Amino acid sequence: MASMAKMKFHVAVTEEALTALNAYRRAEQVRETEWVTERRRELLVPGMPRRAAAAVRRNVRAEVARKRHTGEFAGTRDDIVARAVLEELRARSLDRKWPNPPAGALEGPGRPWGTPPSTPMGEGGYTHRVTVNLPHTLGDTVRRAVYWTSQAAVEALQEWADRWGDGADVALLEADRNGIPAELALLTAAGRPSAPQTALEIRDHLRAQILTTGDLIRASIERATGPGQPEIPGEA
Repeated sequence: MASMAKMKFHVAVTEEALTALNAYRRAEQVRETEWVTERRRELLVPGMPRRAAAAVRRNVRAEVARKRHTGEFAGTRDDIVARAVLEELRARSLDRKWPNPPAGALEGPGRPWGTPPSTPMGEGGYTHRVTVNLPHTLGDTVRRAVYWTSQAAVEALQEWADRWGDGADVALLEADRNGIPAELALLTAAGRPSAPQTALEIRDHLRAQILTTGDLIRASIERATGPGQPEIPGEA
């Protein structure tokens, strides 16, 4: 994975998730180091010519790379998450070739249309951020998958907003993003009829159908570090 172009994602996570991910990586790093030490002890004979010893070390490195590629060794933190992302995509039947989204659709700032305003850091359990570098092809699949999975709900939420508006909080966020005076945005929001409870329930149902890249990567981290993770050899 190290030689491939990467796509970077910044994801808000809980302290527990970040701690579990880092602990798993450290444990795997120790296991890999112990294996390398033992393998060299087996193959490096005292008095071996320098060229032969260099070949042994080179072969051990190649074996480590192979084991990382097959998943026998977890590899870097990015490797751990990338493997889990692929498993998560497959579990959701999202690991396929997706068509190109409309031009510019994936480059827009902020969260997808219709999702509730993002929870501020420090509230709701998200107290940390993790940066994940995925192989470019995998990262592109993630971005396309969440776009097309959410498309129908996003369009329905756009129609909902045209009818009922998004409320004052969302109106202010959109106004700030688009350079519209806050007072004008609030006046526009206040002029719309209040959405009845049934309409609010429809909106919540549609919002629940939207998948974000953060949702997918957080689920992948949980998959990598959760109870279903095979026990690390040597761990109690």
